[in-house]
Amino acid sequence: MDELPGALGTSASLSLRMGQTIFSSAALLFMCLDVEFYSYTAFCFLVTVMGLVIPWSLTLSLVDAYSVFVKCPLHQPGIMLVVIIGDWVLSFLSLAAACSTAGVTDLLLNVNGSHCPARLCGRYQLSAAMAFLSWFLSLASSLFNLWRLPSL
Repeated sequence: MDELPGALGTSASLSLRMGQTIFSSAALLFMCLDVEFYSYTAFCFLVTVMGLVIPWSLTLSLVDAYSVFVKCPLHQPGIMLVVIIGDWVLSFLSLAAACSTAGVTDLLLNVNGSHCPARLCGRYQLSAAMAFLSWFLSLASSLFNLWRLPSL
């Protein structure tokens, strides 16, 4: 099992990391377009987690790009283990942030007399959807890397 598609150092991993970066940036952008996001802890949590996911995914996409263009895949179990643990932690944090944001947004929309305008809650919903997409790509990436770890 020399090269598993989606594992660190492959072109599939590069596309997964770029997708994570794009969706995390979109979630952060949609949340921060409003100045009132800091009123709710769930929204602050989403902004914090997406602020962690963006540099993590961007750094690993640079590692993937280097590995793809130089054709030098990473075969060091220690580095792979750090990447897997980082992916798992950020994956669970992304899922928690996306779920809490979606829940608070749903609550704000369904309370008697809406507590946020439709346009504003639409942004919150888009932010939660982008966070879910980022979580899905992060989980896929961590599973591919976990699958590759025993072969090293």
